[in-house]
Amino acid sequence: MTESQLTPFVIDIPESLLEDLRSRLQSARLPHPLPGDDWSTGVPIGVLSDLAQRWAAHDWRATEQRLNRVPQFTTTIDGQTIHFLHVKSDTAGAQPLLLLHGWPGSFLEFERLIGPLTDPVAHGGRAEDAFDVVIPSLPGFGFSTPLEAPGWTTTRIADAFLQLMSRVGYERFLVQGGDVGAAIAPELGRVDPDRVVGVHVNGTLGDFVAEVDEGTAGALSSLEHDRLRRVGEFMQREFGYIAIQSTRPGLIGAMLADSPVAQLAWMLDKLHAWSHPVQAPATEVLGEEFVFANASLYWFTASAGSAAYVGYAQKQGWGAPSINSGVPTAAIQFAHDIGVRRFAEFSNTIVRWTDVEDRGGHFAALEEPDLLVGDIRAFAAQLRG
Repeated sequence: MTESQLTPFVIDIPESLLEDLRSRLQSARLPHPLPGDDWSTGVPIGVLSDLAQRWAAHDWRATEQRLNRVPQFTTTIDGQTIHFLHVKSDTAGAQPLLLLHGWPGSFLEFERLIGPLTDPVAHGGRAEDAFDVVIPSLPGFGFSTPLEAPGWTTTRIADAFLQLMSRVGYERFLVQGGDVGAAIAPELGRVDPDRVVGVHVNGTLGDFVAEVDEGTAGALSSLEHDRLRRVGEFMQREFGYIAIQSTRPGLIGAMLADSPVAQLAWMLDKLHAWSHPVQAPATEVLGEEFVFANASLYWFTASAGSAAYVGYAQKQGWGAPSINSGVPTAAIQFAHDIGVRRFAEFSNTIVRWTDVEDRGGHFAALEEPDLLVGDIRAFAAQLRG
């Protein structure tokens, strides 16, 4: 097999792994609850115990069968296996669109967007809104494993995905991403601005700013002040997971590869904190199917360590300034998000900015798919116009 070959991929988890997962979940050893047993110290033990038992009853085979109806492939780029979905629209001349996930997500985040993006007429849109979609698993995530080499910076991932788009036949395309994907998406434009028609992100473009000078503070809106306040609170109260994953991804990998309950707790802590409203269980906001299928994907591929390594253990500095590629860029900020346009404009050519103040969290494709699809369509139409 040549490195450039595209190989059809079918998900087929051995029954022995399913049985092992159920057994581990049913016999899990949980600690005594801490005083209060609430979200301020992590996932409450009562919640974790309940979800572990519900995960044990999750029908992975039904998930597998549903996903296998979507065309999937693998290819090798720069020595690394890359798994991806590729769904073409029946509409002639559909715009190619690359969708990039983050952590603790996966390609599963975009499953519900495939229909509206590729068949807009059937989902309240117009034929000219049609896209061909390509949805890769980031290196070290899901079926893009095992991780074969170090050095998977956002720039290297961007270069790999440019090669991927060439292999599936697209010279020019749009790219959309959230979380880690929102860092990689504009990097594609920096690597090859002639090929990237536009960049669309949900959430921050890397413009993490917690403190500003007096003059800047006076010019900020109340919404922008609130976002800066929440950035500061995040750095004080929630930065621990970044510190661990960016310095000891192998430690995370060793622990979570041996305990599905640990894997679930590590991810659920952020699924709960980053979805909106935070008072609602993540299984309700994001859907129980996604929570358990996503946890299963990380478990079956033993990818917690490699996902942490690629997502966080980077030599690139957090918030480091980037070159403005000149590629037209759009951002949508939901209620949980912290992006501020005036700061994002330092390194990006912002042509569309949408604030949604009353709804939606970090996982836009799952929480507010209609609003996200609508914003992508409007951005693409703006570029066509």
